[in-house]
Amino acid sequence: MNSPAEIPYKSFIEIERNSDTPIYLQLANQLAKAIQLGYIPSGTKLLGTRQLSDILTLHRNTIVNSFQELEAQGWIEIVPNRGSYVLSQSSQKFQKTIVPKQFSINLYPDKTGFQFEQSILLDNPYENFNQRLYLTDGTIDHRLAELKLPAKLYSAILKRKTSISKVNQSKNEYFLKNLANYLNLTRGLHISKENILVTRSSEISLFLIAEILLKQNDVVAVANLSYYKSNMIFQTQFAKIKQVKTDQFGIDTDDLRRLCEQFPIRIVYVTPHHHYPTTVTLSSQRRVELLQLSQEFGFAIVEDDYDFDFHYSNHPILPLASSDQNGMVLYTGKFGHYLAPGYQIGFIVAPKNLILEAKKHLSILDQQVDPFIEQVLGEMISEGEINRILKKHRKTYRERRDYFCQKLKTELNDFISFTSPNGGLAVWINFNQPINLMELKRNCLKNELFIPQTILYQTQHQTGIRLGFAHLNFEEIDEVISILKQEITKKAE
Repeated sequence: MNSPAEIPYKSFIEIERNSDTPIYLQLANQLAKAIQLGYIPSGTKLLGTRQLSDILTLHRNTIVNSFQELEAQGWIEIVPNRGSYVLSQSSQKFQKTIVPKQFSINLYPDKTGFQFEQSILLDNPYENFNQRLYLTDGTIDHRLAELKLPAKLYSAILKRKTSISKVNQSKNEYFLKNLANYLNLTRGLHISKENILVTRSSEISLFLIAEILLKQNDVVAVANLSYYKSNMIFQTQFAKIKQVKTDQFGIDTDDLRRLCEQFPIRIVYVTPHHHYPTTVTLSSQRRVELLQLSQEFGFAIVEDDYDFDFHYSNHPILPLASSDQNGMVLYTGKFGHYLAPGYQIGFIVAPKNLILEAKKHLSILDQQVDPFIEQVLGEMISEGEINRILKKHRKTYRERRDYFCQKLKTELNDFISFTSPNGGLAVWINFNQPINLMELKRNCLKNELFIPQTILYQTQHQTGIRLGFAHLNFEEIDEVISILKQEITKKAE
């Protein structure tokens, strides 16, 4: 049996007096960890409560409560008039262990104790920043997000006697019916609720499609400048990425045909409404040709319509899915991303057999979206509130687009070229003369403007940036353009 005096309690007991966890429970947890790790071997007699109180400078009652907690958890046995002893645990093989001098029972390991394959294909697209001014690839201004109405409806729905029954439902029929009607009216589709799968984000939607359609070494065709997240999702399925040329009319269907003749293409991923990142719209002729190619070569078209809701003309171009009569197009998008974050969803529109298969996979990953949020969204569609909110936001973002493009033209016209987009939340700019974009990023950071790496596109033949404008008000646009002008003109001197 080990002597209680041999155990260096102070080397591994660390009490955080400002913690929300009671001190007696902190002590009990740390002693239990020490027992599990073998630093206090089986059969060891613990120090008496008075001695341990003096060593740790804790009240004796705290020690007593900790020992009682340890006994209740089955780690020790308190024997009246004899002391407290560590019980033998059948699942552990304890032996006397020397406690390291710098050992802390509260440390969590930095690395796993086992090996695993770390992807060299997937990049971390997220960068932390604290700057007040920042650029994005085209996001809404969350300060303008509709908060009051969804919250009011959510509260009212919770008070209804019939709402509790929706918790156990696998799908909200009311919401799906209203969403199908909304997509039919706005996007020229001809679907029913059986053609829709709702997810928590457009990225989850794309992941499900990739999981279902792709096998290792399958070929996915994407534009030669494309969405970094979609590429990473396809790579998780060990697909081979092939690039298709693009120009001012979108992806080059002649180049896609050549690619199809060389490789068995499984998926063609497109963002035809506003191509990501260049914002160009796929021409009507190429839309017809793309659908014909899919029928001829048998590939699936994954149409990501990430910003359909933000169009600034009276007649937005309808998605490819509205003209698909052969079940070759899988249509994904976002809904409600102009509302508070919790009310934003992704969706897949597809033939019923694929939706059924996707539901199987989704049931493993995520059971369902909050049914009360679905009810809120369904009522907002039915009552016309979604259209009202969108109309208001489109007006604001159209004004910001116009102001942003005018400032670009006035301040940077000698250095860049761009076309004002007819929709979306970003402007694509090309530099007339190549500059080092990573150096531009670093220099702007010194001026308190954060530029994410994911919006920078630099190749041997092209230097461009996708500049989001919608999250900036007029004053912030002035500041951003001023900093960009300052750093870009320095490089030109």
